[in-house]
Amino acid sequence: MEHDLVVFVPGFLGTRLCRDGQDVWARCGEQLIGPAAAALTEVALPPGLGDAPPEGPFRLDADALLQVPDSVPGLLSCMGYPDIRTALGDPLDAQFVPFGYDWRLSHRLVARQLKARVARELDRWRAEVDAYYPDRTDDPRVILVCHATGGLIGRHYLQCEDGRETARTLVTLGTPQKGLVQAARLLAGDAISGDAGPGADVAARLNEALRDWALNLPAVVEMLPLHPAVRVEGKRHERRITDNRYPVPGLPGDAVREAVAFQEEFRSGCDGHRRAGPLPYTVHCLGSVDFPTPEALVLSSDGSRIADGLPGPGDGTVPRWSAVADWTGTDPMLWTGFRNADMASGPALRDAMLAIRAGRPPGGTLAGEEGIALHFPRDPVAAGRPFVIELLGHDLSRRNLQTFMWRSGRKDKQPVVFRQYEPDRYRAELEATPGRWVVEALVDRPKGRDRRDVTVVAV
Repeated sequence: MEHDLVVFVPGFLGTRLCRDGQDVWARCGEQLIGPAAAALTEVALPPGLGDAPPEGPFRLDADALLQVPDSVPGLLSCMGYPDIRTALGDPLDAQFVPFGYDWRLSHRLVARQLKARVARELDRWRAEVDAYYPDRTDDPRVILVCHATGGLIGRHYLQCEDGRETARTLVTLGTPQKGLVQAARLLAGDAISGDAGPGADVAARLNEALRDWALNLPAVVEMLPLHPAVRVEGKRHERRITDNRYPVPGLPGDAVREAVAFQEEFRSGCDGHRRAGPLPYTVHCLGSVDFPTPEALVLSSDGSRIADGLPGPGDGTVPRWSAVADWTGTDPMLWTGFRNADMASGPALRDAMLAIRAGRPPGGTLAGEEGIALHFPRDPVAAGRPFVIELLGHDLSRRNLQTFMWRSGRKDKQPVVFRQYEPDRYRAELEATPGRWVVEALVDRPKGRDRRDVTVVAV
């Protein structure tokens, strides 16, 4: 309702991690894509941390919400949250709580931190609300809006940390309810292929650095997919990463067991509450099926190596099968035309939030940006080598097509020239210096936009 407290939980990468006011992750990310091999030691966690908070040199300050695009190559991207207040329907300063946190840590631990923060903020807001909403019909509760993996934190808080007693609504935006195939490949040391893009030597360096770092991050381990997401060449049926007949090469069994324990704890919480009746809060889950998305990894016929990946419908990060929140016992899905990294933007979210805050159900399908999609090569790509991007959309030449490219964190944009090569298909060939780059395409009649980020590495 309009008088409720609005709490926003960003996803993985969505909070700046700082030490002495310096963005440590940004510095490490630049080193990672540079010409020399770089370990992510400044943003590492000690082995076996579990659900404990880090101490000493491992502790970082969760400074503020991310404002510019960022990514972990081979895992996921975040476009940042520069317009999040607008996207949430412009709540008052006093009733808006952006919850920044250390995204490396266990979702269990962060759910407990969220519980403490919500308790303080809700007490404060209930003491102030009469000055803003004197005609309200009940006491304020919480509208919890969670982007991407932030939804794993939000749902754990609600179902396992007694948060359901405070909530009126949970809104998740591209949350991997059943995990990400990319997490399995990252932890197996196979997130980045050298067949296309940066080359075998660079891919091997990046895979080693990312795997060594991510194996000690509880948040990445808890992203592992537990839905059937493994295919074996020559076999008919999908398998789970827990299938001991075909274990994923390089994926540690301890990590799989930790992921299973995390999911089982959440499911147990849901089962316990289900006996008491339906959820006391409403759930709306924004997702998409408009973009090719990693759906499964493919093992060689003897199971000795990861041979390939298999795409399917999704939001570019989360496949359809993982986006569906079956734990609610309802159909909470709102299908949009937006990528995961952009799902917390104003165009994707605002109409739904205005309806939710007014006490109305949002539409079953949100129109989003119709008929336009960018397709990139595998991320990352090599600096100094041309790479091709494609743009798909109907009658774009008559819809005032505008396309730009810029370095993340900088304002100067340069135009990109796309040339049509088939009906509704356009292509551009680009080169870029090392860094994180964003490509954006805009059209009118009807309005549409798609944005993709790409990591360019030195070779």
